[in-house]
Amino acid sequence: APIAAILAEVCGIDTAAIVLYNDIELACRAAHAPGAGYLIYAGTGSVAAYIDAAGVQHRAGGRGGLIDDGGSGYWIAREALRTVWRAEDEQPGAWRQSPLAQALFDHVGGSDWARTRAYVYGASRGQLGGLAVAVGLAAQRGDAQALEILARAGAELARLGQVLVSRFGPRPLSLAGRAFQLHPVVEATLRERLGGLDVQSPQELQAHRRAAELALENAA
Repeated sequence: APIAAILAEVCGIDTAAIVLYNDIELACRAAHAPGAGYLIYAGTGSVAAYIDAAGVQHRAGGRGGLIDDGGSGYWIAREALRTVWRAEDEQPGAWRQSPLAQALFDHVGGSDWARTRAYVYGASRGQLGGLAVAVGLAAQRGDAQALEILARAGAELARLGQVLVSRFGPRPLSLAGRAFQLHPVVEATLRERLGGLDVQSPQELQAHRRAAELALENAA
């Protein structure tokens, strides 16, 4: 209600003319008509969404990095840092033979724990999720640890799709978000886990365009 009131005042329209959607609901509506399909979004966080034929939103995941967000950029970064620093516990200096560690340390600005600690505990959620780019770079260079982490990310994202399928039945599934751009293994693993389901290639959703279209439909 407070947001609707602000928009009504700024736009000079009645609050009854305003319909509000959250970001994931709007993205799902950009991907599919209500009742037609699912969306798995994997950026800094991860979530799966379905808008049923009655226009009701259903979700799986999307609970934030402290609880889950499996397969997201934040999750990938966290798993990579854990892998690297556990290896350092077991064999100090192991990072010199690890393309994954080198890519991460290039990003945070140094190989000592103080640098990682300062970066991780001083970074925003989005900045920490950005470390996933370093993991993708290491995977592109053939690093086995990075590839394994990204494959597990694909499996985590596939789980979100499996949850919605188990609840609402098979439907086409769209993919979106920058995590799918890190390396082909993310999407390949997801497709393998969701064998038999119509999985559409990752797309750049035009959520702002869909919002304008919905506004026109409501005005009519």
